[in-house]
Amino acid sequence: MKSKLVLVLILYLFIAAGCATTQQRLLDSESSQVQLRSIQTRSFDTTDKEKTLRTIMSTLQDLGFVIDKADAILGTVSATKLKNYALRMTVSVRPRGETQLLIRANAQYNVQPVTDPEPYQQFFTSLGKAMFLTAHQVD
Repeated sequence: MKSKLVLVLILYLFIAAGCATTQQRLLDSESSQVQLRSIQTRSFDTTDKEKTLRTIMSTLQDLGFVIDKADAILGTVSATKLKNYALRMTVSVRPRGETQLLIRANAQYNVQPVTDPEPYQQFFTSLGKAMFLTAHQVD
């Protein structure tokens, strides 16, 4: 009887330790997802969704991407960059309040999500310049 009680107690300790580890990993992944989302997202002071989508497509092409799909109703653009590697980027546009659009870029290298901030910074820097030029009607 004592051996069964000891066995049950040991099993309980292993289960409890496993749950604590899983919960910690869940919290770690949640904070890393929030951090990744902050890298992937920028807001712009415009409400012209179609012009913004055209600017996004031009920016992606300037960066060497080939446009795969664009959907003005959904507000998404998907593109692939094949030179030396297979990088796929999907950009979505949605309203933020009354005066802004929120733009989120999601990049994948093969099937792995890109967590390095550099490709996102490069995209948003180029997009910011293009949005400025578009807003001031400079060709």
